[in-house]
Amino acid sequence: MNAVVQFQPAVDNYGQRSLTAADVRAQVNLMQDVMQEVMKDGTHYGRIPGTQSKSLYKAGAEKLMATFRLAAKPEVEDLSEGGEVAYRVTVNLLTAGGVFVGAGIGECSSAEEKYSWRAAVHKKEWEATPENRRRIKYYRDGKEVQQVRTNPADVANTILKMAKKRAQVDAVITATAASDIFTQDIEDLPDEVVAEIVGQRVSRGTEAAQAALRQTVPDDSPERDTAIKEATDVASLGVDAFRAMWAGWPKDKRALVADRLGDFQCIAESADAEDVP
Repeated sequence: MNAVVQFQPAVDNYGQRSLTAADVRAQVNLMQDVMQEVMKDGTHYGRIPGTQSKSLYKAGAEKLMATFRLAAKPEVEDLSEGGEVAYRVTVNLLTAGGVFVGAGIGECSSAEEKYSWRAAVHKKEWEATPENRRRIKYYRDGKEVQQVRTNPADVANTILKMAKKRAQVDAVITATAASDIFTQDIEDLPDEVVAEIVGQRVSRGTEAAQAALRQTVPDDSPERDTAIKEATDVASLGVDAFRAMWAGWPKDKRALVADRLGDFQCIAESADAEDVP
C-alpha cells in the first residue's frame, strides 16, 4: 500500500511560486490515498456501466474539500422565466486563510427532462391531467410510459441544490486538478443519455449493453407496489440512504422499480435539501 504523502494547499505553503514535480506528485498521491482509504465506489464516485470513467459525486467532492481544507462560497443567479425555475450557481473555493483557489459553474432548470416530467402514479391521474400537461414517453425497446408535468414550484429547492452540486463538483475537479481522475458528475444524466454513452463504448450485442439500453416498465403487481413504497420511504431519508439501500437490493427487485429511479432521486435530493440550514 502506498504511504500517505503529506500535502497542504499550494497557495498557503508556496506563496506565488510554481509547484515542483514533487509537489504535484504529492497532491496526486494524497487524492489516490483518500480514494483508496476513505471513499467508496457508489457513494463518493461511480462508473458509467461498461466504461472505466469515474464520475465524482457530491459526497466525494465534499471529502476532497475536507482533505485540502477548502471552503465553498456559492453565488446564486436566478434565471427563472416563463413559468420555469432555473438557477446558475458559481461556487468559489477558498483556503482556510481565505485565499481563492478555483471556481466552478453549474446550472439547473425545471425544464430539464428529469425535473419537468414524472411517471403518473395511476392511470386515473394521467386521464385527469389536461392534454397539454401529459404525454406518452416512448423508449427504444417499444415500451410506453404515461407521464405528467411536474409543478416547477414543487421542485424549486431541488433545482437550486442541484445547480449548487454541479458547480461544487466542477469547482473541486478544477481546483484539485483531478480531471484525469474524475469526470464531471454524470449521476444526474437521464437514463437514455447514459445509455447512449454506454452504447458508444460497449458492443450492443453484449448482455451489459443490452441491460443498459433496455428501459422496461414491469406490470403492476403487489411486489412492485411494495418495492415502490420501500424505495420511496428510504429515498425520503436522503441520497446516501437510498444509494445504500439500492446497492443491497438484488437485480430482480431493482428491475421492479427501475423505471421510477428518477422519481426516487428527486425525493432523495429534496430530503437532503430540506436538511440544509
